[in-house]
Amino acid sequence: MLVVDSLDRVPPQAQGAVLAVGNFDGVHRGHAALIAETRRLADEMGSIAAVMTFEPHPRVLFRPDTAPFRLTPPADKLRLLAGQGVDAAIVLPFTTTLAAMPAEDFVLDIFVNRLKAVHIVIGFDFCFGQARSGDIALLRYMGEMEGFGLSVIAPVGDNDCKPGAGYSSSAIRKALETGDIDAATAQLGRPWSVTGTVQQGDQRGRTIGFPTANLGLGDYLRPALGVYAVEVVLDDGRLVPGVANIGRRPTFGKLDENLEVHLFDFAEDLYGRQIEVRLLGFIRAERKFAGLDELKAQIAADSLAARRITAASA
Repeated sequence: MLVVDSLDRVPPQAQGAVLAVGNFDGVHRGHAALIAETRRLADEMGSIAAVMTFEPHPRVLFRPDTAPFRLTPPADKLRLLAGQGVDAAIVLPFTTTLAAMPAEDFVLDIFVNRLKAVHIVIGFDFCFGQARSGDIALLRYMGEMEGFGLSVIAPVGDNDCKPGAGYSSSAIRKALETGDIDAATAQLGRPWSVTGTVQQGDQRGRTIGFPTANLGLGDYLRPALGVYAVEVVLDDGRLVPGVANIGRRPTFGKLDENLEVHLFDFAEDLYGRQIEVRLLGFIRAERKFAGLDELKAQIAADSLAARRITAASA
């Protein structure tokens, strides 16, 4: 997938596309439907299928003090978009200048002059431009004037979605924050995951018989703090089941949030390697233990529960 991160140098192979536009945080099943329509139209029109997204996420610009909320930081999002069959991703730098651009100028300068888009695909609630003044009616009118088509995708959902709402990044965030992994997985169409490089930890897990690989959470959303059954994707593609704790490790007086995962029946050194940890099921909330013996007994019980969940998911 071609990635374009500046409108000052749009290569010819990224122009003339059927262009899907949105934030695409999570690249969930609703996004997948929008991208599938983009792909279908591109094939029908003999064009390329492209996606325009924004970095940083607009929420970071408008609410800089907000807590971490990303379902898919940039690298994850691009990887998932490529997996959906997208030919090119236009990653538009979201700045105060862009946020203040009148909607009509956005269409003419970006869609028409720079990208030469032949067709735009958007969700039913898409807004853009200064003070979110650009809407479906404006895009439809300007498309007629400037010669590009417009498709608006209706809400996509199932019985778990509110009527008229469809799958949404906000609903997935809420599900993760409350430990409802099944609901999050259903809307995403896959388990939610955290990808990162294994860091040097305190190595306390080794002393109690449960060595762990440690990942920082960075810009990722903080799901419900606690213990999860997980599947780990190693950098060589192998899948290894395990049990993970996401939290502050209160038994040891820690305040920073991180992810610690114990891989079942695995003894290789993972320091410095990149892994992906997929959440398959929520086991229990994080809590403080009176001592190491109580902690060890609970980890053993958690591991048994995680083995049952991962076996059922295999």
